[in-house]
Amino acid sequence: MSGHSKWANIKVRKGKQDAKRSGLFSKMIKEIYLQAKSGPDPNLNASLAAVIERARAINLPKENIERAIKRAAGGTDAAAFEEITYEGYGPEGVAVLVRVVTDNRNRAAAAVRHIFSAHGGNLASSGSVAWLFDRRGVVAIEEIPEGKDRDEFLMLLIELGAQEFEDDGETIEAYCAPAGLPALVEAMRNLGITPARSEVTMVPKNLVRVEGHAAEKLLKLLDELDDNEDVQEVFANSDIADEVMAKLGEG
Repeated sequence: MSGHSKWANIKVRKGKQDAKRSGLFSKMIKEIYLQAKSGPDPNLNASLAAVIERARAINLPKENIERAIKRAAGGTDAAAFEEITYEGYGPEGVAVLVRVVTDNRNRAAAAVRHIFSAHGGNLASSGSVAWLFDRRGVVAIEEIPEGKDRDEFLMLLIELGAQEFEDDGETIEAYCAPAGLPALVEAMRNLGITPARSEVTMVPKNLVRVEGHAAEKLLKLLDELDDNEDVQEVFANSDIADEVMAKLGEG
């Protein structure tokens, strides 16, 4: 995760998740399958194109990607996956979105409810939390092209389709409409720019600062949600100090 970025606190536990490679691969394959059900051609399906981009970023083998798309196009699988979003609150009133893809709604609901309850949180009614987030495409760039200063590079990103930025001096995060993410990433690569990370994510409109014991308790809640086999993504509008994030990352 980038040290001081707002996104680092939004996409929960990214560093530790990357270490759990087999589980991450499994979730990514399920995500590719789900998005490919709406159309197997990434040139015509922006959501699938964005997921394939994420899969390549974690080095998911090409044959695994192709196999998942082929399965979705064939429509012969017995498992009927459905996508569900659960909304809730964690410690200090932090808003939490949990995106689930499951073949067993009852199992997923019971697990998510239990995790919230066990860590001082609670589920909320549909719509009570989702309005606090915007769905956006985001690209993180850690190295700008040689010969360009930072201001010139930001202007270039605008020309390529970026709508706004966050720049902490080390990492630039460029935001765009979700459907525009694949084109933005492709345009960058055509100019020799390799993004450190790109994905469609949920960006909070406002952040809640969480410190001390409450921050550790919140991170345990988010971590356990993220580890659940049915949970694809977890988002929270928390702002947690880097040292707390680093401490848990060492655990």
